[in-house]
Amino acid sequence: MDASFLAHSMRSSLSTVARRRNSTICKLPACSNPAVVAVLTTRPKESIAEDLSGKSTSSSSVYNDNWFDLVAINHLSQSVQAATGIRNSKSGYESLVEAAKVASQNFNPIQQKEVIIQALERAFPRPILSLIKILLPQSKFAREYFAAFTTVFFAWLVGPCEVRELELNGRREKNVVHIKKCRFLEETGCVGLCVNLCKMPSQTFIKDSFGIPVNMVPSK
Repeated sequence: MDASFLAHSMRSSLSTVARRRNSTICKLPACSNPAVVAVLTTRPKESIAEDLSGKSTSSSSVYNDNWFDLVAINHLSQSVQAATGIRNSKSGYESLVEAAKVASQNFNPIQQKEVIIQALERAFPRPILSLIKILLPQSKFAREYFAAFTTVFFAWLVGPCEVRELELNGRREKNVVHIKKCRFLEETGCVGLCVNLCKMPSQTFIKDSFGIPVNMVPSK
């Protein structure tokens, strides 16, 4: 999946689990090549499509998470579980996937977006996000910095990724994060979970928290 990155502050906390309606449980097979392109600014879809590339493969990726990866995965998983109010006994990335699936089963699409934004706000303290937004207002430097930061510190979540260039307003910027094979999409095997529990809430959270529009574009 190729993704363009960067949430809307949730106004009310979800304290009870909604009935199972309008859920996003999918019967679709997992993508053979779940790549993503994340662009730290808005631009036409046809322009983004030019960055989508890579040969299809059906082999499953193997991840050897280090201590930092495991701490980050557990922290995000616990944040999602706290936001949904439903705990699970699994560990590692399996626990995060289980928490996401539970959210998709018990909340409608709108609530799913809200609950993930709430989880992200739990995971990343608002004072720190506000400080970053003040110190790094939207600019070529900020977009390139966040793109590089994502490839280094969030590979545990989305899998191996790299920074790519894009022409913006007549000049080249390294503001594109190309995720070769999205770990979340590969592990969940569901496009609905990808859109409602990753793409939509992440785009809103990043824009509202850092002031940087982002467009995440999964490959087809």
